Amino acid sequence: MEATVTTANNEEKTWGGGNEPLGASYGKMMMWFFIVSDALTFSGFLAAYGFSRFKFIETWPLADEVFTHFPFMHGVSAPMYYVALMTFILIFSSVTMVLAVDAGHQLKKTKVAIYMFLTIIGGLIFVGSQAWEWKNFIKGEYGAVETAGGSLLQFVDKDGKRVALEAFAVKLPEQPQELTRAKGKWFMESAETVSTYSVAEVQAGFKAHPELLIRTEQLTDKKKKTVLTRAESEARLGTAKYVVEGANLTRNEYGSKLFADFFFFITGFHGFHVFSGVIINIIIFFNVLLGTYEKRRSYEMVEKVGLYWHFVDLVWVFVFTVFYLV
Repeated sequence: MEATVTTANNEEKTWGGGNEPLGASYGKMMMWFFIVSDALTFSGFLAAYGFSRFKFIETWPLADEVFTHFPFMHGVSAPMYYVALMTFILIFSSVTMVLAVDAGHQLKKTKVAIYMFLTIIGGLIFVGSQAWEWKNFIKGEYGAVETAGGSLLQFVDKDGKRVALEAFAVKLPEQPQELTRAKGKWFMESAETVSTYSVAEVQAGFKAHPELLIRTEQLTDKKKKTVLTRAESEARLGTAKYVVEGANLTRNEYGSKLFADFFFFITGFHGFHVFSGVIINIIIFFNVLLGTYEKRRSYEMVEKVGLYWHFVDLVWVFVFTVFYLV
């Protein structure tokens, strides 16, 4: 059914259902609608992160102290190096996707397949790297204690360098305890898995090492954590309630609890997008090998999935900037 406009001299067709808005096909338009809506979702998440960060700026973790790991370099501090490498790999995969789309416009099946394969490899490396980053973030490196008031206390030497719990905490002999309905054997065993050391073991180890000090999560004017005197450290450690190792959705050894919550949610949401993009790219890759688009004489599907992949890469640039650089 056609809509028409009738004039005195002629009849002019205005729309017959087959026109392409803005010169884009239906598939491309729907992909753009999805990208815009998803961009608004990510914008909301990042805005919430930014608001929370500046609200709790005095206790927010320093990225250079959190993301210091690099594969096969255990014990070597390499702040932000691996995250920068992850970012480069993802951006490079966007370049290979551009080359795949360009080859598709030229109907060069072999080149499309090669560049799609490289894009898939880049995406898999990024997803694997993000999983590795999560593992280290969850496991932690130094450990800390949390006071009854919710403050986080970390341990440093006289030069201000972080000291891990395992370097000074002592193992105390277990004291026999009466088992009750509220404190049965199953409860005791599950509690032991929460942390490697108890609060008493950390306190005893700290007392035996007079060179150790405590630093709080509060930032100074120089953007450094506040280091307490030995007397202040002993007093604050006396209020310790939990031993914290690594990070989870309840507490984390790095600083403000919200940091871990946002990190898991936003990077996990983005990682899901990348993983979904890899799966879609694999499907398109096999269709290219089977000659599906060669028969159609059109590689528009490659171009549509390319739009999604570029969007995912662009979002990571903002996530990388907000979480790791700012």
